[in-house]
Amino acid sequence: MNTNSPALIVPSSPPPAAAATAATNDIRDLKGPIEINEGLSWVWWGLVVLVALIAGKFLVPWIRDLLYGNKAAKAPIIPPHVRAKQRLQAALAHISDPRLFCFEVSETLRVYLEDRFQLRAPERTTEEFLVELQASSALNREQKQSLADFLQSCDLVKFARFEPTETALRELHDSALRLVDETQFDPVSLAAAKQPALAASK
Repeated sequence: MNTNSPALIVPSSPPPAAAATAATNDIRDLKGPIEINEGLSWVWWGLVVLVALIAGKFLVPWIRDLLYGNKAAKAPIIPPHVRAKQRLQAALAHISDPRLFCFEVSETLRVYLEDRFQLRAPERTTEEFLVELQASSALNREQKQSLADFLQSCDLVKFARFEPTETALRELHDSALRLVDETQFDPVSLAAAKQPALAASK
């Protein structure tokens, strides 16, 4: 027997497990898209946003009041005549400057008339305001004349550079203060004053 003859190698078939592994490593077909079931997640997000908005509406004012206090609610309402008297008193500090003094007292009276009677005094010229004033029943005839004299005197100092004496300036101040005193409350009519007496007599 010749031992140098080439050997015949017969490949053996792979075991079944190896064949299955080789088959799985081969290129496979693409799978279809995977459906992600979101369900009702958008509803939950909507609820979260809604709760956050509602909480913000109630919590923000509460936190603000807690930190700063409710100053707006606690601030007392100052009546127009009280504010006017305070400003007129403060204007006396400028009596050595006639132009500034007349500006302060006339502006104070104009603002008072707007706050008290809704007369559009501050944004109008003296002439425009006096025309409107004649059609108003807020002041009586004497008060209208006194107010006209007051405003025209102030305009002389503010715009015509008229130099009044301190006595004249104090008279202007007294005139403004007198008008505030006379108009700070609603006048009681004669008919209204007689009504309680008539009711008592019945």
